[in-house]
Amino acid sequence: MLDKAVLGMALLRIISGVIEVSAALLMIKLNTVEKALLVNSSLAIVGPLILITTTTIGVIGIADNISLMKLIWIFLGVSLILIGVKS
Repeated sequence: MLDKAVLGMALLRIISGVIEVSAALLMIKLNTVEKALLVNSSLAIVGPLILITTTTIGVIGIADNISLMKLIWIFLGVSLILIGVKS
């Protein structure tokens, strides 16, 4: 039987992929660099939200099997990724 956390993580990634492909098709339809940049910029919001949500689901799924210190390291790592991408 498929783990609920894995299913949730996979579904979020599928949704993320659909959003990415839809954005690419929209860029082609709009056919201007300015509008394509606007669409691309909006994806900068979606990516980190999916990353945070997927990681949270995964960590909740393993929370009973992992120490508090390791949980802190995981969240610190995700935070550093987001800070690095934002800068």
